[in-house]
Amino acid sequence: MKKSILIIGALSLSLSVFSQQLSHETLVINIEVPVRVFKGNTFVENLTIDDFEVYEDGKVQKVEAVYLIKKTVIEKKEEKRKFAPETARNFYLIFEVTEFDSKITDAMGYFIQNILIPGDNLVIVTPMKTYRMRSDAFQLLSKEQLVKQLERILRRDALTGSSEYRSAVEDLASLARAMSAAISGPGVERMNSVTDRYSGSEFMDRPIDSLLPMYAANLEKLENIRSVDQKKLLDFAKFLKENEGQKYIFLFYQREFIPQIEPRILAQYLSLYEGDPNILHTVSDLLEFKKREISFDLNQVKQAYADASTSIHFLFFSRLPEPIPGVSMKEHSEDIFGAFMEMAKATGGFADSSANPVYLFQKAGEASENYYLLYYSPPDYKKDGKFRRIEVKIKNSNYRITNRAGYFSN
Repeated sequence: MKKSILIIGALSLSLSVFSQQLSHETLVINIEVPVRVFKGNTFVENLTIDDFEVYEDGKVQKVEAVYLIKKTVIEKKEEKRKFAPETARNFYLIFEVTEFDSKITDAMGYFIQNILIPGDNLVIVTPMKTYRMRSDAFQLLSKEQLVKQLERILRRDALTGSSEYRSAVEDLASLARAMSAAISGPGVERMNSVTDRYSGSEFMDRPIDSLLPMYAANLEKLENIRSVDQKKLLDFAKFLKENEGQKYIFLFYQREFIPQIEPRILAQYLSLYEGDPNILHTVSDLLEFKKREISFDLNQVKQAYADASTSIHFLFFSRLPEPIPGVSMKEHSEDIFGAFMEMAKATGGFADSSANPVYLFQKAGEASENYYLLYYSPPDYKKDGKFRRIEVKIKNSNYRITNRAGYFSN
């Protein structure tokens, strides 16, 4: 959130030894709200200051200025008070990827060629490191060279940074495959075991009753790897709040699949060990692993990013799973998907899923280029640390409006 604080003090002093210093303060807070207004999928750019209604915690506010921004240029302004909008753009591209896909290169090419312009700040976050683009990058390299450099970084870091995750997934697939082969007999699974990636051959000679506990242990390991660190999320929001300009997070997230034991194999396994309480307990735990809960306080995180006046664009790359004989590949992105969809909405950002990353970057780019900046000063502002909810409406119109959910009064 961008806030400017003006303290006007009036002091009354007495020459008496017993006098007190009297202080009267008026606290003026200017609230900046980036707003995007759409009719269908088309940005509405002909609105005036009188078209907007702003509510804070349900109370109508006086809009004191409206600026129409395109990229970094103020195209139009209406002011009842003068403000100095900071329109410099800061992009944070966060790649949560476990395997590099050539389609990601196409998306990066679109971003560099069509969205990024000289003067923009760019930070790339990979599973391994954080990279900041030099301010003179466009003078040193062509756009094609920048894309190739980013591709090398993402390919390398995805391979290295997600190696533990991929290893856990491969072990799960191999264990599920080995159980399928052990229960079903030496069929296709064993015949192909030498040639495919998830053969399960390393587990084929183990006792059947040891495979399920191993599978459960690897599943728990995978869950620990993919847990979201709430403190890091909140620290990042705090960092963003302290930075000037318009801030955009492009969170690129690959669809996740967990190799699961096919239900028929699990049923046969249970029939073999129906008297074993340990096996029954393990199977019960696996059956409960159908819907995972998010591992952080979503409401707290949403409010922190709304307060930082950061637009989160959630780009969900819905790739298809790799088919594995004898193994059921089940999607398990629902916890992350739902959480980040809500975070995007709370920050006035864009969210969508597609098998085409270029489409996702295109839509997120469009959402970053045209917007209004609204300013108001709540007359009854209290510095009490509470979260103030912001709602923006357009008079006499049924448009789709996106804006940040609010700010903390501290």
